[in-house]
Amino acid sequence: MSKLFRFSSAVPRHPDVEAWFSGAEPLRQLAEAWFQRLRASGPDVRELLHDGHPTACVEEAAFAYVDAFAAHASIGFYEGASLPDPAGLLEGGGKRMRHVKLRWGQPIDEAALAALIAAAHGDMRRRVDSGE
Repeated sequence: MSKLFRFSSAVPRHPDVEAWFSGAEPLRQLAEAWFQRLRASGPDVRELLHDGHPTACVEEAAFAYVDAFAAHASIGFYEGASLPDPAGLLEGGGKRMRHVKLRWGQPIDEAALAALIAAAHGDMRRRVDSGE
């Protein structure tokens, strides 16, 4: 069993997250649309700014984050290595975390990414409920 990454400061809407999305970097707009999907995953979703990027939690347990870079935006999943990914969107080779890169002008399989978000939320909900 893994130890969950918990944040007691996570709240339903965090002003620092809102401020991050109001930044001038254009790729933050791309990330914001997907963060809205993270927020909509369930009534148990909380958020905060962690290590400089918006992070979504199931209650206090982090399940995903977004970030924006010069060439791409990303959606990261804290327990991404355990998620089903039939479309092969996830990248990374760490023990637990995986991410999906988003680039302007490059199509993304929106249904597959939405399924990953739903799976990540459901997986973290089960972990929280089991007392992990």
